[in-house]
Amino acid sequence: MISLLLLSNSAVADDKKQTQAPKTKSEAAQQAQQKVNGRVLKVEQNQTTYRVKVLQKSGRVVSVDVDKKSGKVSKEKKD
Repeated sequence: MISLLLLSNSAVADDKKQTQAPKTKSEAAQQAQQKVNGRVLKVEQNQTTYRVKVLQKSGRVVSVDVDKKSGKVSKEKKD
């Protein structure tokens, strides 16, 4: 039972890591890469978001936005 609680707490900690606000383009790229699973091609930023372009294994390029304040990764957008 104790191990179940420990596993539960580590899962919550992992969720918090994924939603932390990125401080750099590199952190935004990592978050986008985890969501989309591919190779990061480019990271651009504006005042509120990082836009990350990712090349998937299928050859498809997708863009995702990573919010600078919340760290939330937006749904994929087709390019």
